[in-house]
Amino acid sequence: MALALFGGGNSYKVSAVFENAGQLVSGNEVRVGGRPAGSVTDIELDDNGQALITMEVEDSLAPLHAGTTATIRATSLSGIANRYISLQPGPNNGSEIEDGGRIGADHTNAPVDIDQLFNTLDPKTREGLRNLIRGSADQYDGRGPEASESIKYFAPFLSGTTRLFGELALDQEIFERFVVDTADTVSAIAERRDDLSALVSNTNTAMRAIGDENVALRRALELLPDTLRKANTTFVNLRSTLDDLQELVDVSKPATRELAPFFRELRPLVREARPTIADLRDLIRSPGPNNDLIELTAKQPRLAQLTSSVFPRAIRALDRSQPVVEYARGYTPDIAGWITKFAEDAGYYDANGHYARVMPVLSPTERLPSNTLVGVPPARRLNNPGWQPVAPNRCPGGSVQPAPDGSSPRPFAGCDTSTTPPGP
Repeated sequence: MALALFGGGNSYKVSAVFENAGQLVSGNEVRVGGRPAGSVTDIELDDNGQALITMEVEDSLAPLHAGTTATIRATSLSGIANRYISLQPGPNNGSEIEDGGRIGADHTNAPVDIDQLFNTLDPKTREGLRNLIRGSADQYDGRGPEASESIKYFAPFLSGTTRLFGELALDQEIFERFVVDTADTVSAIAERRDDLSALVSNTNTAMRAIGDENVALRRALELLPDTLRKANTTFVNLRSTLDDLQELVDVSKPATRELAPFFRELRPLVREARPTIADLRDLIRSPGPNNDLIELTAKQPRLAQLTSSVFPRAIRALDRSQPVVEYARGYTPDIAGWITKFAEDAGYYDANGHYARVMPVLSPTERLPSNTLVGVPPARRLNNPGWQPVAPNRCPGGSVQPAPDGSSPRPFAGCDTSTTPPGP
């Protein structure tokens, strides 16, 4: 009863060696599995200048076993003397740690204080971080409700970011290459910091100009839905056009294989065409009045005005002469044959010169049994009503021998294809 009332018994104590005490003070809790299981009773330095923390642990957990680890943790992100020691007991089959025993530094973890992090930064970086914090304070000054509203999206953001980095961690090689490329990019940007500053300044100016045109921007945004709907219809129709175009591309592929040799052969032509193109340029536009095609084109309206009455009459004349031309066109072989053969008849000559003179006689003739054409006397033409000419109406091409391919004489209305000259 005396021992129970006055605490005359000895409690279980154990020491732990840490690199630093991490703002621990006597009386801080010792927790196991998040539940208070003791307290810190003493803090001192060992012979190596490391922190030696003495803890008193509940009898229900005594004794601890080898493999037990001790970690100094913080109860919140900020504060003073808000630390505790978290114990993770070793397996029960390990050797026991006697009362007053020690947990080595290889089984303890000391926290990294924020001061240690700041001490690793140079003065310029600390100044930039200070300005960032102050700027963030100015950013949220007077915007508490908006900031509170945005906080509810913070958890989904963290969840999505966790999944993103989880996917990145699946392929370490790609992620490492991404980090290296990002570092190279940031280094390149740092080398062009002046250009980046000018870009930010110009962007600020552009955004300010857009803000000044907010009325026009609002009108543009109002018209944007209709524009997008029409664009959607256009793109839908474009899809069928592209399907048809694909057939054209497929058909064009064999022809494109010949383009390379064609362009190689075209290159000398283009090189030699440069003087011609230069002359053509001078022809189209040349300094001075009334000496190029542009000025000639400018005078075309006057020319059109002058010819507005002449050309209609010329067109009517051509229209009326169309039947005559169509009728005479069929006799082109006869006219060409007369021109070529007429000179041959008078081309023979001897020492006395040409011994034959030939002239056309445009009068009725008749053929004798000896295949000789003789003129019809006028008396017979007038006093012999029963006389008929040998060839009253030759077909086109009928005045020369028939062509071997049968292209002449050509049948025509009212003519006789059998009336052709004898001979091959």
